Amino acid sequence: MKKTLIKYPYLTKDVEVYENDNGHKIVLAHKEGNMVNVSSWVKTGSINENDNNNGISHFLEHLMFKGTSTYKVGEFDRMLESKGAIVNAATWKDYTFYYVTLPKGDNNEYFNLAIDLHADMMMDPVFPAEELGAPFNINDTTVTDKRERHVVIEEIRMRKDQPWTKVYNICNHNMYTTHPYKRDVIGTPEIISQLTREDIDNYYRSYYTPQNVTTIVVGDFDHDEVLKTILEKFSFPNRKPCEQKVNIIDKPVSKTKYIETKANVQTAYAMFGWLGPKANEIKESICLDLISIIFGDGSSSRLQQNLIEKLPEQIFNMVGTEHYQFKDGNNFFIQANFKTDKKDEAINLIKKELDNLLINKISNEELLKAKKRIKTRFANEAETVSDIGENIGYYMTVCGDLKLIEEYLTDLENITINDLESTIKKYLSIQNAVISVLLPEK
Repeated sequence: MKKTLIKYPYLTKDVEVYENDNGHKIVLAHKEGNMVNVSSWVKTGSINENDNNNGISHFLEHLMFKGTSTYKVGEFDRMLESKGAIVNAATWKDYTFYYVTLPKGDNNEYFNLAIDLHADMMMDPVFPAEELGAPFNINDTTVTDKRERHVVIEEIRMRKDQPWTKVYNICNHNMYTTHPYKRDVIGTPEIISQLTREDIDNYYRSYYTPQNVTTIVVGDFDHDEVLKTILEKFSFPNRKPCEQKVNIIDKPVSKTKYIETKANVQTAYAMFGWLGPKANEIKESICLDLISIIFGDGSSSRLQQNLIEKLPEQIFNMVGTEHYQFKDGNNFFIQANFKTDKKDEAINLIKKELDNLLINKISNEELLKAKKRIKTRFANEAETVSDIGENIGYYMTVCGDLKLIEEYLTDLENITINDLESTIKKYLSIQNAVISVLLPEK
């Protein structure tokens, strides 16, 4: 078994990364205190889906909590939450992860229970048919079954009624040609209504394999004892190595792509989207984080000041930026909500502010302020076992290498205004943008 030590900023001891012979990775991180976090990150999400099973990763996430051969449905949550635990999971494009955060308890009683139940859920979910619900015709209005299939379908419907979801999905879909990132993680009612228990089980056994799973434990505990326990409990029965897909990475559009749609909304929405560097290209990823803060994150950002605070006439209700980081390439977004009758003016004002990132050069004061915000955020994320676990999971699963975190603060400190300008020119040209606009039907 391979062992690597990682110097994680702000932690008092090196983080231990173990890779078992079967490929399963185990990360043990020391954090003083009575709280512990146990999580497993699986390298699958919409990145491994197609047009026939889109949404299966998220559906599976729900079904993982529906019991095992040892524990019936509901016992996992009941047993842990009675000990003060927070139990949850999440699915995104590159990953699905499951976690438990709780007090260790006397003689590590709660901690040991958490590891036992978490491992059992990850290794032996049974997907009972009575919890799954039978496949059905989505157009059959007489079906009233309230099983998990219908819970997920209702979640999809509620989410797709949200204006920001509509404008994001259209923008995201048009940024890609072939890459699976173009699909919505949550899937569609039509697909979820037809997935069978066999589909779910096959997907689970195909992707919840040792080389796809990283198990992370953060807290104050005996590392040798916990390592031994995890190696015993994570046995991965009846798993074969999964095919490691290599997706073709789309190139940015070469000419601004504008899509305008209408829906039952009261105001107008817009989203500008760009393709960016891979998440493990740390320097450029940090540059885009800094640009996002300077340009559109917070009350002192350029977009907030110039388009909300200083405009003589109110056009925008909100305007800001987001930087999403993915294994095969990040996304950078400008998003805005504005008055419907000011659509053209709003779009042009955003374009002008984008140009001004290079015309009115980023100042040293702006750069230092943005660096300080990232340093503060980074330090805060080393304060709780949950945040540490999530950050480790992100680096292991999305970036593929926790060692990148060792030089993160040094890389951040060394970034210059010239670096930011080069990143803007490389990734944020209006020619490479997809613009999605959502307007009221009336």
